[in-house]
Amino acid sequence: MKSRKDQKRLKGIQEFLKEEEGMGTVEIILIIVVLIGLVIIFKTQLRSLVETVFEKITNDSNTVMS
Repeated sequence: MKSRKDQKRLKGIQEFLKEEEGMGTVEIILIIVVLIGLVIIFKTQLRSLVETVFEKITNDSNTVMS
């Protein structure tokens, strides 16, 4: 038979676990928001970087195919 102290401890642990799940969701949403913000801020730099990479890939693939 469990004492009241053990029942309170078990209830506290259950509440803690439930609370942690909610915090995980909030953290993931915040990370996504920060990533979207960074993409918006550095959009032109990222676009030029991606274009440069794809140009190199195209040029190198043309060299291999020749």
